Amino acid sequence: MLDRLTSLEVFAKVAANGSLSGAARAMGLSQTMVTKHVASLETRLGIKLFHRTTRRLSITEAGRLYLESSERILADMETADAAVARERVEPRGSLRVNVPVVFGTRQIAPLIAEFSERHPEVTIELGLNDRLVDLAEEGWDLAIRIGKLRDSSMVARRLAPNRLVVCAAPSYLAKHGTPRSVADLAAHNCLGYTLSQQASAAEWLFGADGEIRVQVSGNLRANNGDALRAATLAGLGLARQPTFIIADDLRAGTLVALPLDQPEIQSSAVHAVYLPDRRPPAKVRAFIDFLAARFAPDPPWDRGLF
Repeated sequence: MLDRLTSLEVFAKVAANGSLSGAARAMGLSQTMVTKHVASLETRLGIKLFHRTTRRLSITEAGRLYLESSERILADMETADAAVARERVEPRGSLRVNVPVVFGTRQIAPLIAEFSERHPEVTIELGLNDRLVDLAEEGWDLAIRIGKLRDSSMVARRLAPNRLVVCAAPSYLAKHGTPRSVADLAAHNCLGYTLSQQASAAEWLFGADGEIRVQVSGNLRANNGDALRAATLAGLGLARQPTFIIADDLRAGTLVALPLDQPEIQSSAVHAVYLPDRRPPAKVRAFIDFLAARFAPDPPWDRGLF
């Protein structure tokens, strides 16, 4: 079966050139193929598009009416093709980005103004939640994922390390003492994060790949890092927090990092993930490149801490 859009293009080219051979030369097709496309249209429509004689070819009245519609369709297709091509080359259109709540409010939202100034034709929808969203099903262009990525068919780009620190307020340490080893954690009130993808709120992981599992307990568990930060600042207990949340507190001395006898996880990182596409839209590439430039070689929240 011949492609209907190609048949429309052939028909319009024949009408413009006034001959089958002229249309064939213009389109790089054989005259036989041009004839087949025109005949296919006429058969499907049940009308004659051209009057043919041995000397000349002229368009019929029905052909003129059909030509007007065909030219509008072809023009619309060219416009659509051009719009898609521009989107692949120039950042433009709506960009839907899903980000964990605390990281989004603290580290992504403050950068949006600069990105928008650079790319004024991009409109950003920033979705903030800690749920593992389905990009395809929910229509997100990309997501920021923090931690150790699960096996996935999505494309991932590492943006920054995600450094975890066991910390406490000076007031808590003055009252309860300072732990020196992971074994000492059993004697302390350890505040738990309930949305960890690698462990539970009652288990903290140490070691380069999280191979050392330490059981902990405490009187507060929360699904939000800022809530745990507030409780830790108030002296309630120890917390194991990412530096993108507590970096300013560590600099100010209102929280103290506790070096223990086991290293923190080295494989945890901040990634941008998006659906497989051999050539993702320019808006997606531009946003990821922008974040990578802002977070490299070390993310701004970690500078001066390590």
